[in-house]
Amino acid sequence: MPVELPPGALADLVARLRSAGCVFAEDEARLLAGAAAGPAELAAWTARRVAGEPLEHLVGAVVFCGLRVAVGPGVFVPRQRTAALVARAVAAARAVRGHRPVAVDLCCGCGAVGLALASAADLAELHAADVDPAALHWARHNLGPVGGTVHGGDLYDALPRRLRGRVDVLVANAPYVPTAAVGLLPPEARLHEPHKALDGGGDGLDVHRRIAAGAPDWLAPGGVLLVEVGEDQAPVLAGVLARAGLQAGTTPPEEDGTTVVTGVLTGHPSG
Repeated sequence: MPVELPPGALADLVARLRSAGCVFAEDEARLLAGAAAGPAELAAWTARRVAGEPLEHLVGAVVFCGLRVAVGPGVFVPRQRTAALVARAVAAARAVRGHRPVAVDLCCGCGAVGLALASAADLAELHAADVDPAALHWARHNLGPVGGTVHGGDLYDALPRRLRGRVDVLVANAPYVPTAAVGLLPPEARLHEPHKALDGGGDGLDVHRRIAAGAPDWLAPGGVLLVEVGEDQAPVLAGVLARAGLQAGTTPPEEDGTTVVTGVLTGHPSG
């Protein structure tokens, strides 16, 4: 049952969270009180949140694209900005003609992108892959109900060979923070999320180069690769995709600079 706080206690909780730097202190206070099993757990969670632990790790879920996505300590928390990537992936899936699309979510983390995609598009198959065992646990929990199959391993090495040349929508929310900037991230990310889910190498695009190199072997004719990067990284990544043999494109950046870069395997359209 939710913890019922009298107005004074709720105000104190909000003030404590705000003093710790929680921008949405009122919302966080309500979420903590609503998810805690009792006053003792609420007090423990509040102390952990004030110390910098992600709110989502404490309450066990994040709302992403209108869906409840289960998460836990030690996994990457889906960012709301990634809704732009999902929207583009859904549009690509709905544009496939002649058959229901096959989709793959690489670097899936807890499976949030795949879950949102499967919930909005009529997929024939959804596969997701990640190298982190902790992430795989949550991905299987989140994607099982929508028929997704989760594979453990390094990028394409995790996928069944039968998918080669059959993927219509390949979405990858890979790490893209440059190594030198990881130390500048908020403590809740830097200290509580896996380093390998944040650090994208020197310019932030190390994993994306590997994804681009392998994509032509896995995409169906007319299939599309979609990735999320920063605005300044988008032109560089578009060049990487073009050199890999894909027709590259970029979307206008979101307000925070997040940009979706796409690469289409030209040839006969899907279907």
